[in-house]
Amino acid sequence: MISIYILTHNEEIDIAQCIESAMVSDDIIVVDSLSNDRTVEIAQNYPVRVVPHAFESHGQQRTWMLNSVPTKYDWVYILEADERMTPALYQECLQAIQQEEIIGYYVAERVMFMGSWIKNSTQYPRYQMRLFKKGYVWFTDYGHTEREICEGKTGFLRETYPHYTCSKGLSRWIDKHNRYSTDEAIETLKQLNHGQVNWFALFLGRSEVERRRALKDLSLRLPFRPLLRWFYMYFILGGIWDGRAGFAWCTLQSFYEYLILLKVEEKKQAIEGYEKNLQNCTGNNPKSSSLVGINSGKSD
Repeated sequence: MISIYILTHNEEIDIAQCIESAMVSDDIIVVDSLSNDRTVEIAQNYPVRVVPHAFESHGQQRTWMLNSVPTKYDWVYILEADERMTPALYQECLQAIQQEEIIGYYVAERVMFMGSWIKNSTQYPRYQMRLFKKGYVWFTDYGHTEREICEGKTGFLRETYPHYTCSKGLSRWIDKHNRYSTDEAIETLKQLNHGQVNWFALFLGRSEVERRRALKDLSLRLPFRPLLRWFYMYFILGGIWDGRAGFAWCTLQSFYEYLILLKVEEKKQAIEGYEKNLQNCTGNNPKSSSLVGINSGKSD
């Protein structure tokens, strides 16, 4: 058997169906980021444990959960409220955990949008680390989301999970991605200043995960990113074959990319303005230079 974590925050629309899909397991833990809607009330109608914890970031929430919330079984699966476990996926999970040399498995999502599976323009199969043995996988923050650190050999499952990415309505999706774009802008600046493109992984990466992450690092350095992303998703990946929903999905993702780009420029201007004011301040008053150094030393 495996234990299933469900991560929630204001998920009253999705939580019931998510829990019901997860009830193939007899150990379900809802880790709730202090929802202020009926999420907890609905969850408590089911035979699950509900554990509240204030949200800091996606990576920190997962790390806290793994460290602080005990499970009945050594192997765990992570679900988000707008995702579903399927019987076929669960059966493959049970078979996979018998492989002693592997400590974690990546699982591909099926993005469901406007009542359709957006197969082509979502880079399907796009894998996420979801099934793993506790104590061997940890998470760190990257942009608005997280990345895993695995202490051992990993594998890939064939079965997939449905992800109802817009189940709470377009307004909620836009609000969420407005927040995400701020974190992505910060991560973009960090990667542009200190990161580099892994060309080997881009062309000869051992897995879809390595190649996709290298492609993202490259995309951060390309001009006209929103237009390029739309063209890449719609024509190269084949979003044109996803119909009306595919066109809408590609357009929304390009809008999201443009929002990130605008916030990157906004943050660059803010940094340049701060540095210019600092130079003016220290240039006009030599004593202030030493004061800045003292204050900086204290903050370090």
